[in-house]
Amino acid sequence: MKKSQIITIGLVVAMLPLSACVTDPETGNRTISKAAIGGIGGALGGYLIGDLVGGRRDRTEKILGAGIGALAGAGVGYYMDEQERKLRQQTAGTGINVIRDGDNLVLDMPSEITFGVDSANIDPGFRNTLDQLASTLTQYEKTYVDVLGHTDSTGSDAYNQALSERRASTVADYLSTRGVQSARLAARGYGESQPKASNLDAAGRSANRRVEIRLVPVTQG
Repeated sequence: MKKSQIITIGLVVAMLPLSACVTDPETGNRTISKAAIGGIGGALGGYLIGDLVGGRRDRTEKILGAGIGALAGAGVGYYMDEQERKLRQQTAGTGINVIRDGDNLVLDMPSEITFGVDSANIDPGFRNTLDQLASTLTQYEKTYVDVLGHTDSTGSDAYNQALSERRASTVADYLSTRGVQSARLAARGYGESQPKASNLDAAGRSANRRVEIRLVPVTQG
């Protein structure tokens, strides 16, 4: 973990209210509760996810080797602006949330429209939406495509990790069959480690069960 990440996490922990801590009745030691840790994960998701899945250098070499060019200067913002506009048009009314983060885009896809409960099989009704997304991704090919799987905290850590990995891989594989170059694609599961809401209620758990597609421009240098 980078020094800046450690400092940021330390600052957030320092600002936690006392109610976020629990006291061991035997030792008297105070620790951060699991619910509070989940809140930190949601607040610092961008820090904890880190850079591109698999590393930028290796990914860039593969992309350039596949004949896909890179963006430079002001062209980066314009390229992502146009892609964002197209994606927002396509996803309107589908339940997918398009999030702009600098020059990056994140497509937040809740589990209720992507997968059945405890399943890594894509919901048949979601395939048409993925087909449209794949069409745009092939049109705007100068982007890395990271597919990230997440679960709520129900079940064991190991099971949730495996389920998130299967779901991320399933979406990435489907996009590949629809023409998105494999050199651009990478998948990773985060299990329950990256909640964006509390796991203490049904609404929060539902929000945490999701797949995200993160689009990062391929830039020169």
